[in-house]
Amino acid sequence: MKTIDYIPTSKIERASKLVQTGAKIGVNYVKHYAEKMVNPDLTRDKLNENNAEDIYDGLKSLKGSALKVAQMLSMDKNFLPQAYVEKFSLSQFSVPPLSAPLVLKTFKTNFGKTPYEIFDEFNANSVNAASIGQVHLAKKNGKKLAVKIQYPGVANSISSDLALVKPIAIRMFNLQGKDSDKYFKEVEDKLIEETNYLLELKQSQEVVEACSKIENILFPSYYPDFSSEKIITMDWMTGIHLSEFTAINTNQEVGDKIGQALWDFYMYQIHVLRKVHADPHPGNFLVDDQNKLIALDFGCMKQIPDDFYVPYFELINKNVITDPALFNEKLFELEILRPDDSASEIEYFTEMFHDLLSLFTKPFQEETFDFADETFFENIAKLGERFSNDTNLKKMNGNRGSKHFIYMNRTFFGLYNLMFDLKAKIVVENFKKY
Repeated sequence: MKTIDYIPTSKIERASKLVQTGAKIGVNYVKHYAEKMVNPDLTRDKLNENNAEDIYDGLKSLKGSALKVAQMLSMDKNFLPQAYVEKFSLSQFSVPPLSAPLVLKTFKTNFGKTPYEIFDEFNANSVNAASIGQVHLAKKNGKKLAVKIQYPGVANSISSDLALVKPIAIRMFNLQGKDSDKYFKEVEDKLIEETNYLLELKQSQEVVEACSKIENILFPSYYPDFSSEKIITMDWMTGIHLSEFTAINTNQEVGDKIGQALWDFYMYQIHVLRKVHADPHPGNFLVDDQNKLIALDFGCMKQIPDDFYVPYFELINKNVITDPALFNEKLFELEILRPDDSASEIEYFTEMFHDLLSLFTKPFQEETFDFADETFFENIAKLGERFSNDTNLKKMNGNRGSKHFIYMNRTFFGLYNLMFDLKAKIVVENFKKY
């Protein structure tokens, strides 16, 4: 794969790259409508493919938060055209890596030494490149290590990248008023945390210590002596990416075993630790030759405060969902309904979230749940289509819900999609035994 010798870091450079990408998309639309005049039956499939290709090509050279947004979107399989999902999925673990000279420079800056002076062996060619950093194979005292190196300038460009994305997001999600700032601040704060590898080191060690008792899941050990704010070193873990595993697995029992481990891992974090690995995409999980799940990358951890956790999970209770007064009370607690809402807005959003939650909480309503149930996911897709085509929704204030929804919803979307890929049947409250 071609390597990158330079990453644009200034606001002007990054903005001009996004403008170039926007111009390419404009040309794609012109071509599409010209062809449609000749062929009225032409679908948007080719347009979606071309747009996804150009957007991904533009973002992958920027790295950082711009590429992270594509990664987040790729997890949302039910709300994006398939061409975007497929192309953006590459951002999970397959983007052009930094060149060797840039890697050596990063080590010199952080440790005052080259990696060859620190490790017994070091491969300057990356084995895995993603949105914020890339991984290299090293050896020390006979042990294989994974060394993750952060891309230069990523941390400093987060605020300016989000400022460029903000106007597009406001239009897409119909966000109105000053209240929308809290959502962007939540994303910005989390992205800034993800660029602090000393924080990630601490979080990783905490998760490993707390969750190692869960069956059929493994974690790497981490090495503070070989880590810094921009470099983090851990055990080299051998396995195939979860998406590769699900593409070839034909053993239902194995799928169920891995799915149960994944589900227990998330439920234990959410309900016991009240802090969750909010980045559940296939690039962060491997499956080893013993069919055990390996969890990686704890840069994005979401703390779940009690004043959000309690009403959020009370909405799982059938008695709450079916009681209009209780349901209404929880919607206000979670900021889904607002004191300044009109009667029509209260009626509309109450019905909307009742439909959403009645569907999304189904996995929690029984002792076991089968994530191979295609009807469940088809209904999610239909619901997404219904809301995207709803003209009434576009007229209303889209500022809905606590800021904590952003990463909690992201967690559940990602988890549900991974469980569906595994086609796993699980025991819902199995995590309680730990």
